[in-house]
Amino acid sequence: MQSRSKNMLHKSIAAVLSAIEIYNKPDFKYRSETFAILCINSWELLLKARILQLNKNRVSSILQFEKRKRSDGTLSTKLYRVQNRSGNYNTVGLFKALDLLISEYGDTIPAVVRHNLEALVEIRDNSIHFLNESVILEKKVLELGTAAIKNYVRLAEKWLGADFSNFNLYLLPISFVNTKGQSDTIVLNSEENRLFKFLLANEKIFNNSDSDDFNYTLAIKVKFEKGKSPDNAIVVTNSKEDTAIKIELSEEDIREQYPWDYKILTTRLEKRYSDFKSNDKYHKIRIELAKNEKYCRVRFLDPGNPRSATKQFYNSNILKEFDAHYTMKKEDLTSN
Repeated sequence: MQSRSKNMLHKSIAAVLSAIEIYNKPDFKYRSETFAILCINSWELLLKARILQLNKNRVSSILQFEKRKRSDGTLSTKLYRVQNRSGNYNTVGLFKALDLLISEYGDTIPAVVRHNLEALVEIRDNSIHFLNESVILEKKVLELGTAAIKNYVRLAEKWLGADFSNFNLYLLPISFVNTKGQSDTIVLNSEENRLFKFLLANEKIFNNSDSDDFNYTLAIKVKFEKGKSPDNAIVVTNSKEDTAIKIELSEEDIREQYPWDYKILTTRLEKRYSDFKSNDKYHKIRIELAKNEKYCRVRFLDPGNPRSATKQFYNSNILKEFDAHYTMKKEDLTSN
């Protein structure tokens, strides 16, 4: 039986593949808008899968909580699960999940990743309330979407061991799908113009990010050359259903059992104990516990390369050992 985080990851991958497949259909109406909706959905599922992985697959870790209003008008101190109209519990949204990973778990997510997602959300929201018809906006969706997929793949591989090596995760350049004649002047309606200015202003700021591995937008350049085949034709090979490539996950079980790195472990201890400090005492306890494979495992950062650098990863059960050395905060005592 698969864990909740794995199931959430598989659902996320299905969403991102659907987004790409729909975008690459040249005559699919509403394709840019549909891509933005599905891409955002895949990201939200990925972030929730990561939270579940880091918190022993506890559903409560991704649920939405809020204070209730008392009869005297004041708010309760206790937090309650938020229910939707059908009576099911709401889960946290995209940016709340992103904030939780950074603040509660100490995960490192470059700011440019958030800015890219904010831009895609703007496109999604604008498409719901208005109609995005301009070619220039389609080009911007392509550039933002390409960066979003590249960022997605990097984090899915790093966090959950997803293997995309057998997939061509690219968006078909607009040069291929937009075959209509275009004039030199592109007219934007007022809503499109405001959205375009917003995206362009942010692009000038965030594409100067210090992160080389993550991007706000990625420009697409297409160059046509004569082929070497006799008829100068472009050859395209499609996979049939019975031979379709299946998703394979490498190191999945290891990452599932040992999801915390040093930074996440330290952050979780700071959140758990009232008297915790990252000092010699902590490091002595941690180093001793790291000798036990039950709590710690050393992994190659580049699996399959014996010369790759190594890094320690921890099982969340290591918290029980630290309980004997530090004082738990009241909220953690009640939750346990």
